[in-house]
Amino acid sequence: MMNSKKIGLLLSDEDDWPVAFEQLHRRFSERSAGRAGLPASTVERIRIHPFNLAAPTSYDLVIDRLAWWHNHAREWLKKAALVNGVTLLNNPFTFQSMEKHSAYSAMIRLGLPIPETWLIPFKTGPDTDKFRRTAGRYHDWFDLPGLAEQIGYPLYMKPFDGGGWRGVSRIGNVGDLMAAYDASGATMMHLQRGLENFDIFVRALAIGPQVNIFHYDPARPMHERYQVDSNFLSAEHVREATAVVKTINAFFHWEFNSCESILKNGVLQPIDFANACPDVALISLHYYFPWAIKSLLAWSLFSLASERRISLDLNTADYFAVADSDRSYHEKLAAYEALADAYFDTARFEEFRATELADLDAVMWELAQTQEFDDMLVHNVRITFPAHEQDAFIAHFRGLLRAWVMEQ
Repeated sequence: MMNSKKIGLLLSDEDDWPVAFEQLHRRFSERSAGRAGLPASTVERIRIHPFNLAAPTSYDLVIDRLAWWHNHAREWLKKAALVNGVTLLNNPFTFQSMEKHSAYSAMIRLGLPIPETWLIPFKTGPDTDKFRRTAGRYHDWFDLPGLAEQIGYPLYMKPFDGGGWRGVSRIGNVGDLMAAYDASGATMMHLQRGLENFDIFVRALAIGPQVNIFHYDPARPMHERYQVDSNFLSAEHVREATAVVKTINAFFHWEFNSCESILKNGVLQPIDFANACPDVALISLHYYFPWAIKSLLAWSLFSLASERRISLDLNTADYFAVADSDRSYHEKLAAYEALADAYFDTARFEEFRATELADLDAVMWELAQTQEFDDMLVHNVRITFPAHEQDAFIAHFRGLLRAWVMEQ
């Protein structure tokens, strides 16, 4: 008999997926109690307080939604991994790589078709004599309008470390360019070639080796961005988008991430793929929300049952060996995906999902029709939308989730 395990939820202000995750965990645990290959487990929301670096912890796995901006939580995660061997979703040691700059650089090295991207110095440096002396000696003057002309309009200026569309500007002309640069202040910015008049905007959500590919429209309000559409992309491009996000995640040892790509003229180009806290909100995912919740629980339970541990060493040399070979792009992508499947132990997970978790889909289907699930939906609509819109949106989201139920 396996010892009981504990899943910790490291949270910010989310009121949707943690509630649904707890509901699903409780119901599935009742259904699966006593299975030899599945340890008993509990779920607990983690509290934040001073901690002794040598202290033990009761958590076996932590789903992190906070440490991308909360430094105290991030340092506790590092200690939990190094001292206590806790399994983490995600890896706090590559949060630097969660910054867009490092992720772009790594995937360019692997040969992925990243749009042309430049890093430009900050507009306003530190207000110190040391910086001024250094800039006077070594910083070159540069022609920003000339660089933009070289890249070609339109383009996008965005912070090198990214984060929730913060500070992103579409640049259509030199006036836009200089206004955006002046406004950037002390933030280092990327200048990236824009991909407009594209065919399809694609967003992938990956949890372990589980991937869902969505038709996404970033120009719409958040609750309308994920299109309920399963036939928007060819089977070939679905496979490619799946392989791309698995490659990115396995390279950095990320277990929970999203990837945005643009399909234009038959070429799928990743543009944003380092998201330490990927979107799993009910209001945005709506129809796809149950998939995300059951996938997150499936990966958590597999990680507990297999005693999966965070790997602190990245096997970048294996990927670079593929990158430096004379294979075609798609042959390299297949080799990268094979490395990713080895990292995620995909075959073992799929067997576990089909056996120990065989009835997880049914439990999620049942949960989506319960009063407690509906109460969670109503609560999140009421805290998100103004009072005069709430009844309409409650009916809207109920309809989308009812459609999911009917189509399973």
